[in-house]
Parts: sequence; structure tokens; C-alpha cells
Amino acid sequence: MSVSIKTEHEIELMREAGHLLEKVHDGLIPYIKPGVSTKEIDRIGEQMIRDLGCIPNFLNYGGFPASFCISLNDEVVHGIPSEEKIIQEGDLVKIDAGLIYKGYHSDAARTYAVGEVSPQARKLMDVTRECFFEGLKAARAGNHLNDISKAIGAHAAKYHYGIVRDLVGHGIGTHLHEDPQIPNFPQKRRGVRLMPGMTLAVEPMINLGRADVAWLDDEWTVVTMDGSLSAHYENTILITDGDPEILTLTK
Repeated sequence: MSVSIKTEHEIELMREAGHLLEKVHDGLIPYIKPGVSTKEIDRIGEQMIRDLGCIPNFLNYGGFPASFCISLNDEVVHGIPSEEKIIQEGDLVKIDAGLIYKGYHSDAARTYAVGEVSPQARKLMDVTRECFFEGLKAARAGNHLNDISKAIGAHAAKYHYGIVRDLVGHGIGTHLHEDPQIPNFPQKRRGVRLMPGMTLAVEPMINLGRADVAWLDDEWTVVTMDGSLSAHYENTILITDGDPEILTLTK
């Protein structure tokens, strides 16, 4: 395993990549409403990325046919945007996006409630976001990778939620996916020691029901096996000499 340590110059580029992606996520919020197709959000978001002088890093990545992963309700991740998928009142909408700025990648995901959602759905969203911030507390130089995984998993376990095991977070930099992999559940090994200059995409994926997932016939969309709701929350972070820095969430 080779975990890259970014130079100060690289960190500045990663910061800007993260900041620009945050702008895109924020800019999409008004469009996440009933009657809008997921394809329309993808089109608008891709244009935002290009207008910022950046490249959508998901487009054609491993053959993925869109610039955004947009997943509804029981879809966990990697939903393919479609004209036929129309957002409805009460949906949980997960938007996962990334961009390339001067050769450096950023990656972040958000879960949005459309109008009135069930209390269970709202709680799942909130706890999934909390899981990220619990993991963040452990993302300090001198700790090990498994400290992040344990913190995320322990928080989700308090609510008896299903912690997706088939998909994990990852390192990020000049490539969208770099070493190390970052599970959202405890490991037997401590994993790599965290060092200043590491950039990581930490992304809890939490199900209201069981942890089991399946891939649809499109070979991309991941859904919960039991049909339960799922939530996803992700940021690109930087390990520093002190508190970790969130590159895709500045306010």
C-alpha cells in the first residue's frame, strides 16, 4: 500500500478543489425538489463544474455514464441519473459528486430530505452525518486508520443501523481513488498510521435496516437488500499536525 503525503502546494490545490465542489453542492440545493428528474440535476451540476473551469471526475470513470451519482431512498450509492427518475415529495436524495481542479480531485456526498419525510428517515440522515463527524474526531496524526473506522461504526451501532460493508471510503489526490481504503466499521488490524498531508474521503453509508446490499442490472446502482432507506454523507479531509481540516465543507 502506498499512501501519498501531499506537499503544501498540492494541499492548496486540494483545498481549492474541495471549495469549488462545495459551491457546486450548494448550488444544486434549489433544484432538489419534487418534479425534477435526476438527469436534470446531473446536467445542471455538470455545467456548474465546467463553468468553474473544472472537470467532472465521475463522468466515464470506470464507464460510469454521468457526472453525478444520484441515489433515491433504498438506493445506497452510484445511482445513474435518468429522465425517468423524478424526485417526489418525501424522498431521500443522495448526491455524490467530484471534480478535478488542476489535476487534483475532490469528492463529497450529501443526503437531502425532499419536503416532509418520516421521522425515521430524518433520524437516519442526521445519524449518518454524525457518523462522519465522529470519524473526523479520530482523524488525527498519530492515530491509525482503524480509529476512524471504529468511531464511525460505534456511532451507527448505537442506533442498530446497518453499516454498509461492501463499499468504503478512500484516499484521494491526483486520482479519485487512492490508498488507503477506509471502512466504516471496525477492522482487526489498526491500519496505516495517520500522518500530516494525507487527504482522505471519509464516507459513512448507513442503512435503516440491514447492512446487506445488491447491485442492480445496470451494474452501478447499489440498493439495500431489504428495501430499507439508506443515507450517505462524505467529505474530503486533510490530516494536519492538529485538528483535521474538511476541504469540502468550509462553513
